[in-house]
Amino acid sequence: MKNNSKKFMVFVLMLILALMTACSGVSKSSSDGSSNSGSNDSSESKEDEKLTIALSVGTLANPFFVAMGKGAEEAGKELGAEVIVESAEYDLAKQTSQIENFITQKVDVILLNAVDTKGIAAAVLQAKEAGIPVIAVDVNADGGVDATVTSDNYQAGQLAGEYVIEQLGGKGNIAIIDGPPVSAVADRIKGFEDAIKGSDIKVVAKQNGEGSREKALTVMEGILQANPSGTINAVFAINDPEAIGVEIAQEQAGRKDEFFIVGVDGAPEATEAMAKEDSSIYATSAQSPSEMVKMAAEIGMKVKNGEEVEDLIKVPVELVTQDTLDSYKGW
Repeated sequence: MKNNSKKFMVFVLMLILALMTACSGVSKSSSDGSSNSGSNDSSESKEDEKLTIALSVGTLANPFFVAMGKGAEEAGKELGAEVIVESAEYDLAKQTSQIENFITQKVDVILLNAVDTKGIAAAVLQAKEAGIPVIAVDVNADGGVDATVTSDNYQAGQLAGEYVIEQLGGKGNIAIIDGPPVSAVADRIKGFEDAIKGSDIKVVAKQNGEGSREKALTVMEGILQANPSGTINAVFAINDPEAIGVEIAQEQAGRKDEFFIVGVDGAPEATEAMAKEDSSIYATSAQSPSEMVKMAAEIGMKVKNGEEVEDLIKVPVELVTQDTLDSYKGW
């Protein structure tokens, strides 16, 4: 009887242990399943959270900004981000609206080529209040941007001024075709005017070509009408589209051999014009818009990730002349 009782107790204990082991296995399996499911959900969530970089430029009618847009697309591929590129057509109200739309779309970084350095301040402030990093590209922007990436525009104007002095032997009459009210233009003009200061070069005309070929053509026509043949020796244009507009006005007025033109950008259309034997565009201070915007995108991501960045990053420029054109890599 005692043996039977012992056997029964052993059987009961074994049964309890077996049940406990089975429950433990089920619990572990269930726990592992939950963990894996959570991991997958997290992974899917991360994949769904794609970054968005937004770029607003002065106008996509300018090849410089087209190159900038391509640079942004390339940066997007490298960073795994979607890219939005908008053209403001040098319209402050339009660019302000674009930034407001970027804020509504909750983009991760805004790259801004301001059409008006001071006028865009309120829109920049809105973006900052929404927690979106804003990186100014090519020109500065008020309102508290996180950083500015720009060509050394003072150097661009300075190189152009030094070239004009060299070509004219330090004396002569010139015209300046100015541009939009942005820091890049102001810096180019200052660099140029500082370079010719102290020489016998006289500025006989200075008008706003608004950064476009068409407007520069129109204002140059007026300058040529006001200044008789033989009274202008050179023209400095703040970008290459303006330089081309000046050359067209020169051709139409029949004053092709009277003066030479210096621009800024190193744009394909300018270098193509310079390659022609009879071109009046002698030189251009070349920038690198694609590399500039790629750098801005990288800096924007650093700001987004809480890293410290420099306030101002200047990218050097180079003077390209008809004589050095063959060695210029271009955009």
